[in-house]
This record gives sequence, C-alpha cells and structure tokens, in this order.
Amino acid sequence: MRVLIDGLDLSGKTTLTAALATELAARGRTVAKHKGFLADRHPARRALKKLPLVRQPDSTLVTTAYLTAGYLVDSLLTRTAAPEPPGTVLIQDGYVDRTVAFGMAGGPYLSAALALRWPRLFAPFDLAVYLTAPAEVRRNRLGARETPDAVDIRGVEDTRFADTFNAMLTCGMGRRHDRLLVLDTSVHQPEEMAATIATTLLALPAPKTVRLPGVLEHAA
Repeated sequence: MRVLIDGLDLSGKTTLTAALATELAARGRTVAKHKGFLADRHPARRALKKLPLVRQPDSTLVTTAYLTAGYLVDSLLTRTAAPEPPGTVLIQDGYVDRTVAFGMAGGPYLSAALALRWPRLFAPFDLAVYLTAPAEVRRNRLGARETPDAVDIRGVEDTRFADTFNAMLTCGMGRRHDRLLVLDTSVHQPEEMAATIATTLLALPAPKTVRLPGVLEHAA
C-alpha cells in the first residue's frame, strides 16, 4: 500500500509523515518512509540531481526534465516492479503532484499543463493526503526555519502562487489517486491526522469518499 503526503512547503508534510509512520507501526504494519522517485534504480536520478530543484517553479527546463525524464520514467518502472516489499506501507513525502503544481503556479509551463491534462500517466497512490495551512500559520513556521529557501518564502508571501498551487493539487493531480484527503494542519494535530489517515487506509472495505469534520473530501 502506498500513501502520499504532499502540499505546499511549510504545510507540515515531514511532521505528518513521521506521525503516520508511528501510528501505522503501532497498528502492526511494516512501514517505509520515502522521498524522491519510487524506483530504486532510476536511470536519470543522478542527472536530475544536478538541476537546481529550488528553481523549478521559475524554470520550464527544470520542470520539464523532472516531469519527463523523472516522474514519467518512474511511473513506467514502478508499474512493472513494486519498489517496496509485499505487506509494506510506503509513506511518500512529496511526489510529482507538487512538481506539476509548482509548474502551473510559477508558469504555467507546457509540460505541467500536459501533465495536468493526463495525470494518470504518473504512478498513483492508494491514498493521497494533501496538506494546507493559512498563510499566517506558514509564516510563523517560516520564521522558525533556520535556512528557508526561495520557494518557502514565495509560498508564504505570494498569495496567488499559493492558491494556484493548492488548486492544481486538489482539483488536478488528485484525480489519479484511489482516494484523497485534504487536511488543514492548523486545525488538526499530527497525531489526530495520522489516526484518521491510518483508519482510512486500513478500512475494509475502503470507502471511495471519507467524510470527517474539518476535512475536505475528494473522490477519484
């Protein structure tokens, strides 16, 4: 099973990833936390690392390279061979969803628009969780970060950029996942969200749409 945690920078992805791993482990599940491409032996991994990812929202070249040589190839590889051992719950911290959202918010760039048109070309997840938080909350988190980068700052200060990013996730890339939750991290504590996500993921039969107070529901 694969769970994606994604959202604008400073929305709380890393904190929730750790909380979810703890929650699932407490429920007896084998958990693997992961970032980057899913495929263990991605042929373009080293080449793409040479590109300045922090400039991706402002660069059609970086956006296109990651979407085509990166995530499109990754999707083909993971459809033929699972990247995790059987029985493992893989918690992915960020994926192609944010690359497309940044490409649309910073551009829009043609490659991001095409990816948004055909989101199912990319690897889906059993459950995707998109995180949001008001600008003021993210601004406070920005102040606590030792070395914020340009993308962190822009996501807080540029309202249009942040709104476009969130819309491209929830109304665009989210269509390819089996189930989708959108959670406001200024309203819910990490442990509370982790319990909700774990229950949703492990429910049998798993519902297509989950309705919880304070949660925006989206169905694939």
